[in-house]
Amino acid sequence: MSAEITDELCDGILWVTFNRPQARNALTFEMYKRLAELCRQMPTDGSVRAMVLSGAGGKAFAAGTDMTQFRAFETPHDALNYEQQIDDVLEAVERCPVPTIAAIHGACTGGGGSIAAACDIRIASESLKFGFPIARTLGNCLAAGNLARLSELIGAGRVREIIFTARLIEAQEALQTGLVSELLPDETALLSRASELADKVGGMAPLTLRATKEALRRNRAALQVDDSDLIVSCYMSDDFRTGMEAFLAKKKPEWKGR
Repeated sequence: MSAEITDELCDGILWVTFNRPQARNALTFEMYKRLAELCRQMPTDGSVRAMVLSGAGGKAFAAGTDMTQFRAFETPHDALNYEQQIDDVLEAVERCPVPTIAAIHGACTGGGGSIAAACDIRIASESLKFGFPIARTLGNCLAAGNLARLSELIGAGRVREIIFTARLIEAQEALQTGLVSELLPDETALLSRASELADKVGGMAPLTLRATKEALRRNRAALQVDDSDLIVSCYMSDDFRTGMEAFLAKKKPEWKGR
């Protein structure tokens, strides 16, 4: 078990925690890999009835992918391979045979937002800040499947607007738009409610839940498109390199559009 993502089974509920509080739980490739493994290896014998995802440190669920890893990107293959890996992780979360609950406290951005969106249920504390500020920071793009998943939750118009403006959705808006189903006042109440909810949904007919999850996934999978040219155009651009280095240096990037 990686120290950067922990898992603990308690009374049939698997608690998975992103555990890089010093980096606001920014996700490393190893953390993505471990999450996918947990989902793919989930037992179906009743020993695990539900899974709850949360973030350590009291400030963030997960603040996107650790950007230092992008410095190694040199070829179109690097970009396409990364987005394919992320898509595989999100599909593993969606295919997880038990109900998945994202208990979101604080920042839930980039890859963290994508993971939360792939879960069956999202609940949050009042400190929630959700979004994909990539047009202000990195200058990369979301894969088409990721955009489709978000559009399914909050509508294509709102997805377009939050990406174009790089703003973050806060708690009340998240509740009103259906991004989350419940708001709790603080992290303690959030985790307590997550436990209650996991226990409840974990007691439902498992085949009904699995069939529903898979049917919804297939509905969206039928609309898959080829977005490789879009991914390469962003990740291989001068702007992407500029945005990455500016963000890491805590400076404002100067976009050139190339």
